[in-house]
Amino acid sequence: MASEAWFRQTRWRVALFLAAAAAMNYADRASMSAVLPAVRSDLGISDVSLGLLGSVFLWSYAIGSPIAGSLADRFSRTRLVVGSLVAWSAVTALMGLANGFPMLLALRFALGVSECLFLPAAIALIAEYHGPETRARALSLISIGVNTGMVLGGSFAGYMAQHYGWRSGFWVLGIGGIVLALLAKPIVPRSPPIAKAAVQRASLLEAIRHLSRVPTYYVLLTESMLSGLGLWIFFGWLPLYFKETYNMTLAAAGFAGTFMLQISVVLGIFVGGHLSDRVSASAPHRRMLLYSLFYLASAPFLLLFLGAPSFPVIAAGIAAFSFVRGIGQANDNPTQCEIVPPQFRSTGVGFMNAIATGAGGMGVLFAGFLKSEVGLAGIFAGIAGVFLLASAVLFIGYRFFIRRDIARAQAWAAEQR
Repeated sequence: MASEAWFRQTRWRVALFLAAAAAMNYADRASMSAVLPAVRSDLGISDVSLGLLGSVFLWSYAIGSPIAGSLADRFSRTRLVVGSLVAWSAVTALMGLANGFPMLLALRFALGVSECLFLPAAIALIAEYHGPETRARALSLISIGVNTGMVLGGSFAGYMAQHYGWRSGFWVLGIGGIVLALLAKPIVPRSPPIAKAAVQRASLLEAIRHLSRVPTYYVLLTESMLSGLGLWIFFGWLPLYFKETYNMTLAAAGFAGTFMLQISVVLGIFVGGHLSDRVSASAPHRRMLLYSLFYLASAPFLLLFLGAPSFPVIAAGIAAFSFVRGIGQANDNPTQCEIVPPQFRSTGVGFMNAIATGAGGMGVLFAGFLKSEVGLAGIFAGIAGVFLLASAVLFIGYRFFIRRDIARAQAWAAEQR
């Protein structure tokens, strides 16, 4: 395999396909943020109702994620990935047919349920194809897909809404996802290289019992809650902030509200994946230290929202925050893979997703209530404190827990062989 070009290797083809599916996953969910002004005008709803559209999606995603993780630890991860892709694409297309707020709200709930099946299975699938020497780089492709999808989804939906109505973007994205699902069979093998007999199936209760005994996992859950709270407020409200503050068109606001936030984090994750694999080659616990330090360095850039910044200043601040945060974020799933054995990884990812999206749903709705009193600029600046706290929590995990938990995971995996 070493002499074969990397893009011909099955493990990298699988990673690239999953990155493309992750891009579609986040494009579909991000498209709503870009068309909020048009939806508000067409359906005659309030800012709180707009926030509820984001929150209901995140809450249903949170509720379904632990179950999705358990399913991915017990059944075919490949089938779950493809089935989820088909299901959420169909729901996205149906959103273009919504004839009122109740129907749109119900479809947003269904989108969360169908999308939550994807990431736990996809992340564990990549971990099965890639060992520690390439794992951070491979997992960074999913993160790059996620953030690229946010850019494409927001920009595309905003453009379509401006020229063809807000419903049109959902139709195109939904059909595109179904076409991508049809390409899965020749690209992704039905079984990963790890023999099924070598990995014992784990029930949800068995996974919970194991995870509950790993202190570092609690650290990652806390970080997921804090970063999810801050980032989903950003994802949900930044396009509207640009439209209201700088009088942008829907297309321009959708692009600006996703591009600066996501393209910079894509570059950061790319750098961070390589840095993580290099720095942690002989000391895997260092992934968590990198995670903490780059979160700490990213937080101050959000304070640029205070005052009345010009668009170039706020654009530079968002880009810097996203790039530095992305370097830290590249250590997220690789760190979880260091402390959680393969049998429980999907369940572990599922609970982390549940915590992040549940907190994000509360944040998006709370921001809707605070918007008239504090303003979106004040809310965004306050997120700096959230990331400072997340950095502190990660450093505590690095200092006191992760070395022991990595050794415990390695010993447990050796006993199962």
